[in-house]
Amino acid sequence: MKDKLVIGTRSSALALWQAEYVKAQLEKHYPELDISLRHIKTTGDKILDAPLAKIGDKGLFTREIEHVMLRNEIDLAVHSLKDLPTITPDGLIISAISEREDTRDVLIAKGDHTIKTLPEGAVVATSSLRRRSQLLSYRPDLKTVDIRGNLNTRFKRFEEGEADAMLLAYAGVYRLEFSDRISEIIAPDVIIPAVGQGALGIETRIDDDKTRKLVSVLNDAETEICAKCERSLLRTLEGGCQIPIGASARFEDGKFKFSAYVGSLNGERAIRKNVEYQSVTTVESAEAIGVEIANIMRNEGAEDILKEIRPEEV
Repeated sequence: MKDKLVIGTRSSALALWQAEYVKAQLEKHYPELDISLRHIKTTGDKILDAPLAKIGDKGLFTREIEHVMLRNEIDLAVHSLKDLPTITPDGLIISAISEREDTRDVLIAKGDHTIKTLPEGAVVATSSLRRRSQLLSYRPDLKTVDIRGNLNTRFKRFEEGEADAMLLAYAGVYRLEFSDRISEIIAPDVIIPAVGQGALGIETRIDDDKTRKLVSVLNDAETEICAKCERSLLRTLEGGCQIPIGASARFEDGKFKFSAYVGSLNGERAIRKNVEYQSVTTVESAEAIGVEIANIMRNEGAEDILKEIRPEEV
């Protein structure tokens, strides 16, 4: 058994909340462990004056942390699972996926508005192509502007800017205690969440059996099944976190339900799928569903939509 663990994390308030949460959970199970945090800046943290889709995609908020781990300078990394590419670098593995927070997106509005009641031509701030596509699919009369930065920075820019509303993930807003600013928790039939949204991915070296065993106590089996279903769809469509793809797998009313979305940047072309299964009990069967639905969507035009978008990426 190890006597020390070093957790790698980004230094934003939300990333630190997540790392401290994992640290506290591990300390409950292993009070004798000496656990410390190491702050690491990623590309996504350094470049704040350009839209995410313009500066790259794969590993924007994870790559530097993974390089440090491969050099044996940290033992594990705590990521927002939605930031983790679906193909893990050689030598690394996702050893645990935490119990999920509410996966939905939220609207932060100036005035008492929902997406439905925003005035015609209202400006909505979002850094996500997925949110932008689904918002414009639902309300094509709205306008969108890009907004970057950590959560505190986004709230400050929103308050000082001219946008009428802003879209964010519920999980981050809740964890940093901005819940009183929420105007609407958005139903998934309006905006399907990001793949892995609301869950934490705990990454380790694949050959570090001691650390893998330690963090395995934090894995939530139900969340793992759902998240890996979503990630298999994303991997099959060869998408990333800056592509307009949404997916939501959940256990509901005794059934396994899965929803997915692929859309153009302006929301004019959109493919949605909603399926349900009586019983899904293994990661393998969940991943097979993700692949199956991805291929169905491809056959219905998803590939053509994504081909039009990918050339914009660096």
